[in-house]
Amino acid sequence: MFTPKYPPKDTAPAPAAYSPAAGAPVVPAPQTPAPAPAPAMAPVSNRPTVQLTPGSALALAAGGGAVVLVVGAVLVSLLLAVAITGLSTAVVAVVLRSMLKDFNNHR
Repeated sequence: MFTPKYPPKDTAPAPAAYSPAAGAPVVPAPQTPAPAPAPAMAPVSNRPTVQLTPGSALALAAGGGAVVLVVGAVLVSLLLAVAITGLSTAVVAVVLRSMLKDFNNHR
């Protein structure tokens, strides 16, 4: 689906080359057929394969667990910061409302 589609090769004969010394066109020699393409083989990777030993698997699991704990702590801290900000805003609103109510009653 995503491979390019090339037009068919040009089958017209090659144009004659011009030789200025002789003044006459030089007919090129007949072309030999191209060799048959080699059979397609799977490409060989130069990269080394990754082999996990029990120690490296344990280190990988511990590292993944540490990442999960750190990300969890950061998210909980952000949630706690939002909760504290909301609570303090609510307290300030109640205090201001109380102060304004008392101010309007004394007039």
